[in-house]
Amino acid sequence: MAGRNLPPSTTALRVFLAVARLGSTAKAAGEVHLTQSAVSKQIQALEDHLGTELFERSPAGLRPTEAGTIYRPYAEAAIEQMERGARRLAERAAIGRPIRLHMIAIAGERWLMERFPEFAQAHPEIDVQFTNFVSEKEIEEADLEIVHGFGPWPDRESHYLFGRQVALVAAPSALERLGGFNRAADVQKMTLLQHFQMPAFWAEFTEAHGLRGAVPAHTVRYGYYSVIIRAAVAGLGVALAPRCYVAEELASGALVNPLDLAFDSATGCWLTVNPQSERSPALDALVAWLCEEGRRFDAAG
Repeated sequence: MAGRNLPPSTTALRVFLAVARLGSTAKAAGEVHLTQSAVSKQIQALEDHLGTELFERSPAGLRPTEAGTIYRPYAEAAIEQMERGARRLAERAAIGRPIRLHMIAIAGERWLMERFPEFAQAHPEIDVQFTNFVSEKEIEEADLEIVHGFGPWPDRESHYLFGRQVALVAAPSALERLGGFNRAADVQKMTLLQHFQMPAFWAEFTEAHGLRGAVPAHTVRYGYYSVIIRAAVAGLGVALAPRCYVAEELASGALVNPLDLAFDSATGCWLTVNPQSERSPALDALVAWLCEEGRRFDAAG
């Protein structure tokens, strides 16, 4: 009697449901990948466990008895719950792996970091790492990258985020030293503060404003947009920057956009997904959130 307090095995339940659906131990054997003899033994063991017969023979084959009919939905529910539990564990295992996110520094400083607490609070189970994982043996590639360039890229999933609208900006003090900024061509009298990875901005700007072939008085190149913005605020020159990156300085007056000179660049900030990374609910949730926040940031900029 003590054995009846234990639940039947999942194998016995699957065998019972297969026989009930197919009406044959032979057909059920093929479905559950057991021999016909093993199927019969599983049914017998389940009947012994429950203390009642579950099937009776008919001209059409085996059919559930009244007890079998009563028991069937409970067996189905038990299997469904166990399968659901297995799926949840698999999802948990997938979510539990850190997601590696690489990005250009300015995107983190001016956009992501102040917003990320919202995502972290909504998804405390998702571990996002923002730097390379480097060991003596290997360097893990990023699952997601936020990059500036000419997207989309054909070899990977790409989502435009923001940054196509680029503005000419300078500190009021720099324009005063110039004696005022009265026409677009005056930009040639100034030092250009240029990101070394975005030299196309100057060509796009001059093309957009009828200055093809123009050159600035001097060019100083930087590796980080945060430094370019600080240099511009300090009055060291004029910069071409995605408007969303300098929105705070424009709002405060630390920088101005003389004559509203701007252009729509062919480049922008994009989110790319590593095609080698395993897709998971966690990764999809982060991608969806980044895309939505990118659209908001672009619209506000």
